[in-house]
Amino acid sequence: MLVDAGHRRASLRPQRLSKIITSKSDKMASPYDTYQTSLTSRYCSAEMSKLFSQRSRHSTWRQLWLGLAECEKELGIDTITAEALQQMKDHLVVTDDDFEIARVEEKKRRHDVMAHVHAFGVVAPAAAGSIHLGATSCFVTDNAELILMQKALEILSQKLAKVISHLARFALKWKAEPTLAYTHLQAAQLITVGKRAAQWAQDLMLDLQSIEQVRSELKFRGAQGTTGTQASFLEVFNGDSEKCDKLNELLCKKFGFPACYDVSTQTYTRKVDLIIANAVAGLGSSAQKITGDIRHLAHWKEIEEPFEKSQIGSSAMAYKRNPMRSERVYSLARELLSKPATFANTHADQWCERTLDDSAVRRIDIPEMFLLADAICISLDNIFDGLVVYPKRIAAHVQSELPFMITETIMMKLAAQGVSRQDAHEEIRVLSHEAGAVVKNEGKPNDLVERIRKNEFFKPIWNELDSMLNAKLYIGRSVEIVDKYCGPGGAIEKAIAPYAEYIKGSATAELSV
Repeated sequence: MLVDAGHRRASLRPQRLSKIITSKSDKMASPYDTYQTSLTSRYCSAEMSKLFSQRSRHSTWRQLWLGLAECEKELGIDTITAEALQQMKDHLVVTDDDFEIARVEEKKRRHDVMAHVHAFGVVAPAAAGSIHLGATSCFVTDNAELILMQKALEILSQKLAKVISHLARFALKWKAEPTLAYTHLQAAQLITVGKRAAQWAQDLMLDLQSIEQVRSELKFRGAQGTTGTQASFLEVFNGDSEKCDKLNELLCKKFGFPACYDVSTQTYTRKVDLIIANAVAGLGSSAQKITGDIRHLAHWKEIEEPFEKSQIGSSAMAYKRNPMRSERVYSLARELLSKPATFANTHADQWCERTLDDSAVRRIDIPEMFLLADAICISLDNIFDGLVVYPKRIAAHVQSELPFMITETIMMKLAAQGVSRQDAHEEIRVLSHEAGAVVKNEGKPNDLVERIRKNEFFKPIWNELDSMLNAKLYIGRSVEIVDKYCGPGGAIEKAIAPYAEYIKGSATAELSV
């Protein structure tokens, strides 16, 4: 009896709590009452978020149904009336009322496409018998996804081109500023600040090229029927194969695709999703590498991302200037890099002509992939337009390591005067290790040059030591490399030329939070 009562009390508590929450939300729905993805609420653009919204997706379905009906009528299906087409045109944007009709219908039928066919027929009754004629669900779902991804790739291309333009300008500005290069994260032969930025830009250029390529090669599924044989459309056109081909030609022209994939099953091959994901995720790889570099440079106090006057770096350590923008990009990139694996698994698991276990995961991963890439581009735009360089700090680091780096030049100069190279190598090796020990064990500055000045062995080159410590002597062709790649007539200028109007007309992205 007590156990039953306990069970009864336990089961009632969640119901009472649920009733309280529901009654409050019924009065005034709040976005804070339900989970929202951080991508749409915090990181990505309204443009990309809107593109993958339910209204955008299902309105695209209606555009596809209208396009199919128009093409079928053009090819002789007289049962599709002008009135039907006009009613469809008048209701291409799915309204809240339409969504409610579809919701009720889907609950009954357990089929989202047929629910929206029904909802479209309610507002376009003259077309109710013609909507979806000869088509399978993937006519709207797959073709809509291809349309949305084509548009998303265009948005990414524009934003990425703008990011590259910022980097090119930064590289040119700092093309001659010597800085330590790092191999194995140990100080290496000098480069310039601009040369490193040009390397970042090149990685992003490769991403732009990949994204442009997959977009240009993207094809349509078209009207292929239930298993890709077009059997249903042969019925519609009374066995006329030429009209089946013509239907797809008309659809591709209407929706802006070069052609349909040559072979379809019930879907377009999910290999396409993987190809797109690999191109888009490449941006994540580049972004993580670049922002990782910036985080290291910020640690060395050489370069910083923008830091606003009232920005707080730490709730406890008020002096801190944490690279939160770069850390955000790094984090988003990590998630983006995980997407190709899911698309690969989805493609690999498509048994025969199609299984529906691709559906739920693609509903999540296709939008998220583009939202992540969009958020990364926004943050990179903001970072690269406001990078701060500290030349004196950079020069101090260079001078702390430069004495070691001039030792090979010293050996060559001594050898040119008849001194044994092996003897010179041994003398320098001993002095270098002594100077290194002072730096590491005593925390004192690098005194290798002073040791060389005091050692009679090096007397033949004493008068050249000061000139050898000019850092610009050791940057090789860095300036020329930056000019050729980032400057007028260079590869970057040519690649981003198609986006010049967009770049000129768009303001630097602001991070809302």
